[in-house]
Amino acid sequence: MDIKQRTQMYASLSSFARKCIFGILSVATLPSHISFIMDGNRRYSKQHNLVDGEGHKVGYSSLMSMLRYCYELGVKYVTVYAFSIENFKRSPEEVQSLMDLMEEKIEGLIKEESLVNQYGVRVYFIGNLKLLNKSVRLAAERAMDATAKNSKAVLLICIAYTSTDEILHSVEESCDEKWDEIKVLNDKKHEKDIISVLDIERHMYMAVAPDPDIIIRTSGETRLSNFLLWQSSNCLLCSPSILWPEIGFRHLVQAILAFQHNLYYLNKQKQT
Repeated sequence: MDIKQRTQMYASLSSFARKCIFGILSVATLPSHISFIMDGNRRYSKQHNLVDGEGHKVGYSSLMSMLRYCYELGVKYVTVYAFSIENFKRSPEEVQSLMDLMEEKIEGLIKEESLVNQYGVRVYFIGNLKLLNKSVRLAAERAMDATAKNSKAVLLICIAYTSTDEILHSVEESCDEKWDEIKVLNDKKHEKDIISVLDIERHMYMAVAPDPDIIIRTSGETRLSNFLLWQSSNCLLCSPSILWPEIGFRHLVQAILAFQHNLYYLNKQKQT
């Protein structure tokens, strides 16, 4: 048996094993939305003496694996924290390298054989996209347009994003909307003039998806780092100690088991 045959056999066995495990997990309630904070790419590069940017490339492969596992399991929504607004403070060389890598990978998303098209995934880019350079922004827009008719699952990529920016954006849009309503009503007082929580949530970047059930942050960190602060009040935070490029199938299974174990408590919190 040559290397190619052994690789195919291993892939078939792995796929069969995953289906068996997913069948067991499906007996209980499954999460509909899992979010990932992909922490540790740079530390992985340093630990393995890789050149700058190689850790992020390995991390991209890990992301593709996690997406495949989630969509095989039937998780409808997956959100990834790809690039914070704070990351723009890094050196210009590193920022440009990351932007180049993002543009390359975004273009790959819309290829016919891509994972996104295999699983019928609609892609959204979430954040203050005006902060991106033109080529990356246009690539993101092309990917969103190209996948707009996909309806089996959703991938939300948070790029040039922070929760504080999202909340500020939402409040500003809510105020503008209410001001326009007031002008239409000729400045007459009306109970709809008051901005409600529902107004804020409707104008969030993340309004296209339900709140996450699980947030997985690698590197053992338990901070959210300005990610989905509004949406995460009743979700489970998992923080495996491995770096993002090291994340594997078992870490996803452990997170889902923890979610199922704590589901009663999580649902009770939502009701209070």
